[in-house]
Amino acid sequence: MEYRDLYNAQRILTGEKILKDDPIPNDRYILMVVIFIQNSNNEFLIQKRTIDKGGKWATTGGHPKSGETSLEGIINETNEELGIEIKNPILFKHASGKNTFCDLYYVKQDVDFNNITIQKTEVEDVTWATTKKIDELMKNGEFNKGHYMMFQDCLKFLNK
Repeated sequence: MEYRDLYNAQRILTGEKILKDDPIPNDRYILMVVIFIQNSNNEFLIQKRTIDKGGKWATTGGHPKSGETSLEGIINETNEELGIEIKNPILFKHASGKNTFCDLYYVKQDVDFNNITIQKTEVEDVTWATTKKIDELMKNGEFNKGHYMMFQDCLKFLNK
């Protein structure tokens, strides 16, 4: 059984927890973490989610388990989904949505595909993609819209 911590509207832990698939109470929030991994060719690592996870291309991310910090959550999610150990990710944005706080991370790191171990229950495929390719996937309805919006935030961060 996997639990998630609940936060109040000020992003303060309440001490309450819910099971992974339970509905989030109206006045509470959960934490989501997303990372943009860019290689030395300026391509981004994207993953195709399994059908039961939406079946679209997206960036890597998920929800920290109860007791994990945002940073621990993104390190563990990347390791669990792809078998990648990320080094020194940069937190570049706190975002929020309905009942969700989202921390966006970035790391410049080359990853050898021979060392990737995908979590087959969540990820179907991985690839490196240029910004142009990600735009095409979005235009064709093959990229997760929420992740695309976060990707635009990442590009703004990188262009500062």
